[in-house]
Amino acid sequence: MQKFHVKRGDSVVIIAGSQKGKSGKVLEILAAKQRARVEGIAMIKRHLKKSQEHPQGTIAEREGSVHISNLMLQATFDASKRKKPTA
Repeated sequence: MQKFHVKRGDSVVIIAGSQKGKSGKVLEILAAKQRARVEGIAMIKRHLKKSQEHPQGTIAEREGSVHISNLMLQATFDASKRKKPTA
């Protein structure tokens, strides 16, 4: 099993990609793909068929995954020079 620098429940900041600068809590780690789901980040739309819960069908929004290398712990980010100084 691989070991990553983040784990479930950690607060992280996205340091690269289209979501750069956003932060959230790690919901789950996808070790096989070296990716993680972060709360409120990389939202994707999923079209659901008609069912008992959704008689009309629906478009549900949920978190996509972000590569582990694009994540940094919030504490490390706050201590680094990457954080913009508040003016």
